[in-house]
Amino acid sequence: MTVIKKQTIEKNIPTWLTILLAAACGIVVANLYYAQPLIGVISSSIGLSATSAGFIVTITQIGYVVGLLFVVPMGDIVENRRLIVISLLLTAAALTVTAVSKQAVPFLAASFAIGIGAVAAQVLVPFASYLASESSRGRVVGNIMSGLLLGIMLARPLSSLVADFFGWHAVFALSAAAVFILAIVLSKVLPTRKPSADTRYTALLGSMWHLLRTTPILRRRAAYHACVFATFSLFWTTVPLLLSGPTFHFSQKGIAVFALVGVAGAVAAPIAGRLADRGWTKPATGIALVTVFISVLLPLMIQTGSPIGITVLVVSAILLDAGVSANLVLGQRALFSLSPEIRSRLNGLFMAIFFFGGAIGSAIGGWAYGTGGWSTALWIGVAFPIAAMLYFATEKKQFKM
Repeated sequence: MTVIKKQTIEKNIPTWLTILLAAACGIVVANLYYAQPLIGVISSSIGLSATSAGFIVTITQIGYVVGLLFVVPMGDIVENRRLIVISLLLTAAALTVTAVSKQAVPFLAASFAIGIGAVAAQVLVPFASYLASESSRGRVVGNIMSGLLLGIMLARPLSSLVADFFGWHAVFALSAAAVFILAIVLSKVLPTRKPSADTRYTALLGSMWHLLRTTPILRRRAAYHACVFATFSLFWTTVPLLLSGPTFHFSQKGIAVFALVGVAGAVAAPIAGRLADRGWTKPATGIALVTVFISVLLPLMIQTGSPIGITVLVVSAILLDAGVSANLVLGQRALFSLSPEIRSRLNGLFMAIFFFGGAIGSAIGGWAYGTGGWSTALWIGVAFPIAAMLYFATEKKQFKM
């Protein structure tokens, strides 16, 4: 009777709950990106030098990786709703501190905590996969990942616009309120899920290296996405510099509007989920990797300051975000088809690996643009999807999910 009841719940996951989880993921993960377009104004406000301004973003990224490796795996042993709500409350408190900070130390400490708390989104995604049946898991994960990706894509233009009208402190204050309300809502509506695994936390962490060594699909999917996310981070780190430079002379608002273009790429996430549900993960992955490659090749081949140049950049941004969105969903769908007892650890490892790839892409992109300009950055950016495609060519049939 219990099994039948569980299956009924899984097959009838309410649409409103899927929408809520998608919105929650977007609201939470956006906190990783709000500060990126505001580095200059924040650093001058809290007393950081120009050479140290990068810590504003880096410290949040470090906190996020720490959370992925040490908090997300707890989803395999700790009641999930409680873990999610506690993480959200931590994030809301840290955002409140950043909203009132006038000095570097409290701001950076709070930014680190924001990164840790933001991994609540990566507890929510596998949580949703438990609620979905096998036949609909890709669709559900794809829909929820659409919300997460929208959060990533909208965070930069949203923070730019809010800061332009109300100041940068308002960005974090508004987010703190939103996350706190979200924590209250989720504590009321989420079902409880107590993992069946009876494992000590230290043993849980120790098992992650074993999982990485013994799960080929994890290593492969993480490698694919580390490459495409490196290109994604490189592009979105350098294209604002190009647009604000002497070629296009875009204002901050103009750059914010351009960033909104990438939102169209999020439509690829649910499509990829549905393709995965039909057993087409491998061809869909090939298409996603080729799409990322083309997205960087286009602006590399066509560079002009005319409207044609802007059109090429717009098309490139949409293709890039679509390819990355689709590949992310395909990777998570494959991992969530494995044992339910290890999904949180698999997701934590997967996210940590590809997020590290994104950090590399961002760092290299900034250096490449500063030393060799836009073309140099693009040549490096196109190398990442090429590496992924070469590795993809070695994929065997047993990895098809």
